[in-house]
Amino acid sequence: MKRCQVNYKPISNMRVFTHRQDACSTGHKGKLRGAIALLAGLWISGCGVQSPETIAQQSNNKPKVVSTSTIIADLTEKIGGDEIEHEGIMEPGADPHVYEPVPMDSVAFEEAALILYNGYNLEPGLIKLMNAAGVNAKKLAVGEKVEPLPLEEEGEIVADPHVWGNAENGVTMANAIRDALIELSPEDREEFMENAARLTQELERVDEWIEKQIATIPPERRKLVTTHDAFQYYANAYGLTVTGSLIGISTEEQPSAKTVKNLADEIQATGVPAIFAETTINPQLIRTVAEEAGARLAPRELYSDSIGAPGSEGDSYIKMLISNTRTIVEALGGEYEEP
Repeated sequence: MKRCQVNYKPISNMRVFTHRQDACSTGHKGKLRGAIALLAGLWISGCGVQSPETIAQQSNNKPKVVSTSTIIADLTEKIGGDEIEHEGIMEPGADPHVYEPVPMDSVAFEEAALILYNGYNLEPGLIKLMNAAGVNAKKLAVGEKVEPLPLEEEGEIVADPHVWGNAENGVTMANAIRDALIELSPEDREEFMENAARLTQELERVDEWIEKQIATIPPERRKLVTTHDAFQYYANAYGLTVTGSLIGISTEEQPSAKTVKNLADEIQATGVPAIFAETTINPQLIRTVAEEAGARLAPRELYSDSIGAPGSEGDSYIKMLISNTRTIVEALGGEYEEP
């Protein structure tokens, strides 16, 4: 049986839970949160003392920051460092489009001093919960600091939420998080500035490296077909054309047999050399498209809406960009070089 582990920090002779373990399943996570809440309640009613969370905050005097998507969580942890108490709601591999909040997500929001979320309706379930919970935390839609690409979705023009595909947008997001943390905890300004500077310098190097890598792909092969429409920012920034996708911006959409056939026909007509599955979406439908089109399915999957599990090639935002670039370059006939 898979065990659910939780990281903790010792405070005097007590062990106080500080954040979720990425390896836990959603089901285990909900049960674990419920157990923690119950134990805390028993402690308070039986002993007449403060909760572990309150003691932890008083002991370390760190502001509580909650983030939604794993990409924002990774940026927040790198910038906030040891100066904040951070909790990421989603686990690596979770799909923010269809994530269903659990009761302890509301508790996390209520305990937060700052909530960082993507916005542009990337995580509709959590946005709805956040707005309904009556929380007093400051809120920042980090992704909405980026000028969006307009896309058509079910006959309407909407903002594409997948802004992180362009590493320059990642810099914008990092700077927005930095500024929000400084406002929250001005005494830690120097640490936040230094951490953000290191991160943005690395993102700028990765941005230049991606551009050079994509340039090695023969121009006629720079065509991208993916499971859902999550790579417009990446394609626009680095010289690719999104020829098609099986579903639109949100993974809630269920493609029809006609959609599958139309995409297969388009792939045949445009001569796309390879098409790509994604780590957060069942690959079976895109495999079907590849079979009907007689196209090659890339042997490696793309990270789209989430970073990878700990220890994977894409277990951070920057590593996610690097892994995706390798996957695309190798599948489309470019010459990949390590960064």
